Amino acid sequence: MPAPKGSIKILEEDKGVGHFLRYLKGERNASAHTIANYLFDIRQFAFLTWGGGARPPYSWPAIDKFAARKFVVQLQKMSAGAATIGRKISSLRSFFKFLSREGYVKQNPFAGLLSPKRRKGLPRVLTIGEVGRLLDAPGGDDVSRQEEKKGGDRRRRAWLEYAVLRDKAVLEVLYSTGMRLAELAGLEEKNIDLLAGVIKVRGKGNKERFCPMGRPAAAALSAALRKRGDIVSFLRVKKGALPLFIGHSGGKLTPRSMERMMKRYLIQAGLNPDISPHALRHSFATHLLDAGADLRSVQELLGHSSLSTTQIYTHVSVERLKKVYGEAHPRA
Repeated sequence: MPAPKGSIKILEEDKGVGHFLRYLKGERNASAHTIANYLFDIRQFAFLTWGGGARPPYSWPAIDKFAARKFVVQLQKMSAGAATIGRKISSLRSFFKFLSREGYVKQNPFAGLLSPKRRKGLPRVLTIGEVGRLLDAPGGDDVSRQEEKKGGDRRRRAWLEYAVLRDKAVLEVLYSTGMRLAELAGLEEKNIDLLAGVIKVRGKGNKERFCPMGRPAAAALSAALRKRGDIVSFLRVKKGALPLFIGHSGGKLTPRSMERMMKRYLIQAGLNPDISPHALRHSFATHLLDAGADLRSVQELLGHSSLSTTQIYTHVSVERLKKVYGEAHPRA
């Protein structure tokens, strides 16, 4: 139950609260929005602790750790989310810390109170069919025909044809290897073995790992690299330092550009444009586990230092199985 409307002004009449407000405005230079949040959280605590009829001055010294815990329990009964409860605990911890420092109370009852853990949602995973639609979205022939109809010049056609092949290669490699977007953006051509179908990736913590690459991804990457040679002549790019994927300005394609590109193809494929490139990494891991890959192997492929990080994908697989079971079994 929230604090009654119109009660915030009454709260400011309390000596401790008034002093805290002056501190926020004068020393912390807090915004009006931040101050309003503090006031609301303090008033809600006072309302749930002493009732709606309580008026300043409030008995802050009487608040102990049990009263603080009771407040959290009341919020949980009101179905407040973990993030909301965490914010309110943080607000009241700061408030009582100030009261303690200024001599209004002897101790901070919220000092040792832990915020409830936020429940981690399962990662967004595309189905194999959805991945196929996304990877098939870039179409070089269509671009060429469109440009011919528009009367585009040779250089522009060459660039657009390259961009489509590059985009397809980016999407194929992301799904085929499960690498992170930043890892792909930082990838150098010398670390790619197209014949063996292996890529050496430098991941988090500067750790190196080898990622196998499937035939479709290798073919897409090879086609993009061949076409790259056709556009180098009219771009300001040094031949000795060619980026693996060239952006519109002639430099290295950035993670942000890759993200915008993928959003465009998601729309083209009739998928949710809010899906992030990381969903391809999630899909990579989940599809491997669904097909029977062992967890340790998937951990190595993803470059996770801890097996517990990889285990989230087992939960995804179980949820998918439960969904299939629920839809297909006559007595589910």
